[in-house]
Amino acid sequence: MRKEFTQNGTQALPVWKSALCGVTAGAVAQWLASPADLVKVQIQMEGRRRLMGEPPRVHSAGHAFRQIVQRGGIKGLWKGSIPNVQRAALVNLGDLTTYDTIKHLIMDRLKMPDCHTVHVLASVCAGFVAAIMGTPADVVKTRIMNQPTDENGRGLLYRGSVDCLRQTVAKEGFVALYKGFLPCWIRMAPWSLTFWLSFEQIRKMIGASGY
Repeated sequence: MRKEFTQNGTQALPVWKSALCGVTAGAVAQWLASPADLVKVQIQMEGRRRLMGEPPRVHSAGHAFRQIVQRGGIKGLWKGSIPNVQRAALVNLGDLTTYDTIKHLIMDRLKMPDCHTVHVLASVCAGFVAAIMGTPADVVKTRIMNQPTDENGRGLLYRGSVDCLRQTVAKEGFVALYKGFLPCWIRMAPWSLTFWLSFEQIRKMIGASGY
């Protein structure tokens, strides 16, 4: 998409074009990966259930996968996919747009070359913005994915992402949408730094132009 918007993919893009690329890339990728994310969330919650003295629901990734399909069919693998896609779209909107914008802003304003220092500064900013934009959707996504379901695979607590958002704010306040912001940022910051430095270096190694 970036190449389609520029002659060779290296020029700075207007913010709205960077945002469009980020949102589209994040949404498509996360929709494809949503079943694996659902299995991951259910396995991660087993530790909490054991601490609360509740019986385990799943015993392994394979067992979780089979249970999901048994309860809701193949369609059940995409339970919570809408808030999942929304979260990924927001995270990538923040990450890709910020990195692209900040990198070229630093290079243009400070007259710096396309180097590691620029990559580090831009990726740190990208991780922070991604955490700010993605945490509310992450809270909604996790709650929907982990809610109990009936025999048809329908959620018993929330009708959808909007309903979950409304209930969360109404019962716990707006700040509840940023529960887990610090661990989210702690996760996003090194991820963004590692990804962008690796991505830029790989492009350089294969002879491609800088991002």
